[in-house]
Amino acid sequence: MLDYYKLGQIVNRYANVALQKNTANFIIAKHVKAENFGWKHHDELMKEFYNLRKLLDEGKIALKDLKKPEFSLLDLKIKLTEKTMKSCNLCERKCGVNRLLGEVGVCKVGNNSLISSEFIHMGEEYYISPSHTIFFMGCNFFCQFCQNWSISQWFERGFYVAEEKLAKLIEERRRFSLNVNFVGGEPTPNLLFILKTLKHCSVNIPIIWNSNFYMSKNTMKILDGIVDMYLSDFKFGNDYCAERLSKVKSYFKICSRNHLIAAKNGEITIRHLVLPNHINCCSKPILKWIAKNLKDKAIVNIMSQYMPQYKAKNYPEINRTVSHEEMKEVIEYAETLELNYIT
Repeated sequence: MLDYYKLGQIVNRYANVALQKNTANFIIAKHVKAENFGWKHHDELMKEFYNLRKLLDEGKIALKDLKKPEFSLLDLKIKLTEKTMKSCNLCERKCGVNRLLGEVGVCKVGNNSLISSEFIHMGEEYYISPSHTIFFMGCNFFCQFCQNWSISQWFERGFYVAEEKLAKLIEERRRFSLNVNFVGGEPTPNLLFILKTLKHCSVNIPIIWNSNFYMSKNTMKILDGIVDMYLSDFKFGNDYCAERLSKVKSYFKICSRNHLIAAKNGEITIRHLVLPNHINCCSKPILKWIAKNLKDKAIVNIMSQYMPQYKAKNYPEINRTVSHEEMKEVIEYAETLELNYIT
């Protein structure tokens, strides 16, 4: 079980940004000067980014004394995202379509990001609520039990908000929120829009990346130095269940890889929604992997609120809620692994 001491250790920097004691990553990225274009230069600048962040965090320099360059690390990340979208491989689907020309891949997100809703969310984990949550249309998964299926599978139309306008809205809602929380659907196909929005945003606010974690390695590089806390949805403990229930391949290898990268680059909360009849094949393998690889680096939210929605009725083993006995078994297993978990 998670105690407050461990909570303070794991989400220390996020909390300091939320409380205005430290500077959000994307703000710092705006103050790192970029001179060349390309991944090699980006990787070099990330070292400079972390050196600058350390100096700012330790109070050895002040943000107000720094000048914003004409072309920054954030601008470079935008350019690299645009390049990636010309033959889109933002996620590991790697559809290869030119999204800058409006072509669409699996996610059906072209060159215009659409929003389903945005509001101050009071029901997230207690240490990130209230959270300014922005739900994007579209997803690269086809979860047969998706609770947001009308958003992820485009049963809604969504609406367009200009980057400048959304940035202003984030600034206004900062008075009531601890963070801005990009979710969906899935935020990954909307990365370019999110970065351009942050370019126009001047308020100091931590960025939460609320994702299925099927991002490509290049996307993980772009997110580094932008995201303050990763909020993952670790669904399946094996590839068979992932392909059957979310229609996605090589899930565990990709998802676990990205968790390791995220934990190295930032702070992370891992959500695991317990599915009925998937305790031994999914819940326990996931918790065991976390205990082995991220035990003291992640908070695990073991979630019991599964409801059979969307197409779950077509899969008999998940066409019911999770039983008390199943949840008890998962929680007891987390206890034996000494995980930092909440429920």
